[in-house]
Amino acid sequence: MSGPVEFAGADGPTGPDGATGSAGPAEAGGPVAAPAAPAAPAAAEEEWRQLAPRALLVHAFVMAGVVGGGGVPAFFALTARMPLRQALSWLLAGAVLLVLAATAAEYVRWRRTRYRIGPERAELHTGLFVLERRSLARERIRSVDLTASLLPRLLGLVTVRIGTGEHAGAEATLELDPVTRAEGERLRTELLGRASAEAPGAHREGLLAALDPAWLRYAPMSFVAPVLGGAAIGAVFQVSDWFGAQKQVFHWLDDRFHDTPFGWIVATVVAGAALAGVIGALGLWTEMWWNYRLEREPGGTLRVRRGLLTSRSVSIEERRLRGVELVEPLGIRLAGAARLDAVATGLSQGGEEDKHADQKSLLPAAPRAVAESVAARVLREPESPTRPAVLTAHPRAARGRRLRWALAAALAPVVILAVLGALFTDVLLYVALGCAVVLPALAVALALDAYRNLGHGIGGGYLVARSGTLRRTTVALQRGGVIGWTVTQSYFQRRAGLLTLTATTAAGQGAYHVHDAATGEGLAFAAEAVPGLLEPFLVRENPTPPGTAPSMETTTA
Repeated sequence: MSGPVEFAGADGPTGPDGATGSAGPAEAGGPVAAPAAPAAPAAAEEEWRQLAPRALLVHAFVMAGVVGGGGVPAFFALTARMPLRQALSWLLAGAVLLVLAATAAEYVRWRRTRYRIGPERAELHTGLFVLERRSLARERIRSVDLTASLLPRLLGLVTVRIGTGEHAGAEATLELDPVTRAEGERLRTELLGRASAEAPGAHREGLLAALDPAWLRYAPMSFVAPVLGGAAIGAVFQVSDWFGAQKQVFHWLDDRFHDTPFGWIVATVVAGAALAGVIGALGLWTEMWWNYRLEREPGGTLRVRRGLLTSRSVSIEERRLRGVELVEPLGIRLAGAARLDAVATGLSQGGEEDKHADQKSLLPAAPRAVAESVAARVLREPESPTRPAVLTAHPRAARGRRLRWALAAALAPVVILAVLGALFTDVLLYVALGCAVVLPALAVALALDAYRNLGHGIGGGYLVARSGTLRRTTVALQRGGVIGWTVTQSYFQRRAGLLTLTATTAAGQGAYHVHDAATGEGLAFAAEAVPGLLEPFLVRENPTPPGTAPSMETTTA
């Protein structure tokens, strides 16, 4: 079986096919032949191993921290109802019992978890009451990622996540949490080293990119900063409510801003939230991207290493790579920067794998020229296919559609507020007036920017598509990686002579769109990008002058 296998049964060592290794007795009276000794390397490969015993120490420390954090509000609650010494006694006794119980449970998990890397399969056995045996065929393994938070790093431990590159959730992965760092590197080298053994010295290039501390300046320009600023204000009120001091916080604010005009109060709150957001964004970026390195290893594997408190090591086999995506959120784009993501098969998308969604990140926000250069080196191209020179602009009808959408979205809240103001209070009328002044102008600016950002083209062996305004993306997708086309036209698109093309692929998001292209030009582009895929679903109009693009007969391919 080549796919991942998961089943329950009695614990005990089994072979790769699930059969035990015991032999029957010799036939009575017959000659007894000495059993052949197994080869030493094979026996070593199939040896069952346990997780690192230091996992118990990590779990005990973590649980002690959790108990300590929860014990602070419990301490204040108990001291209000009993003497201080009695409260401390109860808290300490409860904390010790909780830590010991959690450590005992972790000890049982550690004792009942073992793994081995055989010549054909990687296996993991775990569980006490519900036994779980999981097995991955080695030829299906596509990634071996190492992660370690601060405490395990101090103890020399890492978590190893072995994946098959399939969108199958937990069944397609083995997670060894934790093993020693040396063991983690050994597993990574052994499981991903087969391509290097097949072609010694192939694909060796070394360092592709490394951290430039100047890139830190782009951190406050992302959408994370205002989110963190709002979260900081909410956290102040939440914590004050926990300790019963929320009224005091409101009284303190009232004393400070009692004679302050409302406009200055709003400006002060916004400035404070912005400052907190900037500090938070800088800290988050530093934790995520410090010590960043992007390397190409022997055998054709891209490896990304990064992290300050939590170290991360992500591997992407080049044979799974189908292209790259240049991501430019509005603030970062205005600063002339971009982020680079991989478009590859088997990367996690949503669901329970959200915590691994950063596996596709190849480069943090960096100057666009740097991002283009790294994209070219990753794809082994002389120039990046995401450069603007290869893109074809879209017709003016696409601009009209975006202007109509934007104005409708901007005027809808104005109308609603005006109606509510006429019915209930004049205050809403003033709010509607302010929205009528600001929102349409902002909507038109964003619509024109969205139109300018539309583009598609062919750059060598890559299909390129660009769109977006608040988050502009430029994807370069291998033409050979496109497995289907979806062509859609709404009623209004047909009247405007436009269509939307969707390239279907097994990599990345699974589908990439070319929005509002001219009908004839878009179909010609799809036919040229992947010859022979769309033509069977098209017919030519009669008569058809030479060089005229085919017309659309069906909407999917």
